[in-house]
Amino acid sequence: MPNPVEDFEITAASAEDIVTLGAWAHEEGWNPGLTDGAVFFPTDPGGFLIGRLDGAPVTSLSVVRYGPDHGFLGLYLTRPHLRGQGYGLRTWQAGTARLAGRNVGLDGVPAQQDNYRRSGFRTCWSNARYEGTPPPDIAPPPGTSLVDARTVPFGRLAAYDRRFFPAPRDGFLAAWITAPGRTALAAVRDGELQGLGVVRACRAASRIGPLYAASPQVAAALVSALAATLPEGTVAVDVPDVNPAAVRLAGELGLTPSFDTARMYTGPEPVIDRAGYYGITSLELG
Repeated sequence: MPNPVEDFEITAASAEDIVTLGAWAHEEGWNPGLTDGAVFFPTDPGGFLIGRLDGAPVTSLSVVRYGPDHGFLGLYLTRPHLRGQGYGLRTWQAGTARLAGRNVGLDGVPAQQDNYRRSGFRTCWSNARYEGTPPPDIAPPPGTSLVDARTVPFGRLAAYDRRFFPAPRDGFLAAWITAPGRTALAAVRDGELQGLGVVRACRAASRIGPLYAASPQVAAALVSALAATLPEGTVAVDVPDVNPAAVRLAGELGLTPSFDTARMYTGPEPVIDRAGYYGITSLELG
């Protein structure tokens, strides 16, 4: 077995490296957004690690800091021909050191969940990715309108997002709703936000996330309207089982489960608006 420290160096990733990570994630079947890297990198430029063996990238890990107390871990990857040789573990150790003292979250695939538990993570809920083509022209409830989220004062959007995520992430959210290849819709009633959904182009089914809504009817209207902006209309939503109404709605819309992860944290489970949480934003950054 090769010496795992010989000619192996872990550094912060470059913006160019983030493109490589997107390709690796695609190979794993995670179906990342085509322009996710342009949002990820500026959120925390030091939060993406690359392990290089003889100068070639072979491992990765995202360890993004949010506020003073929260962090999110993702993109934990080792090139297939080098797995089991210690390179990934060294990258993991370097990354978790960067988030020391924070409550760290991740969305773990089933094959890695036992490893994450041994590192101090515990499962708080499960996510199931549902895919398919929802029915067209689902109307929102009477009095509720769907508008371009970019026309809503950003402070209101950021405050709304804060109900569903355990730390402020204004920079990330601003980039997320305005990046190329995506549509962001807000549901508004009497001047108050009732929902938010963003769809982004991917290599396979276009991903909807986040998906927040005051009711299943609002969520259904958002999914239908977002799908209508796509040439093919096929979408995927990572649905958290802490909201049973979201799971039921996915089935009612004709979407079928295809992929599972578990939301895990090192510390207390954050308090969020579970009843309004219909779809997570990103497996990589929370």
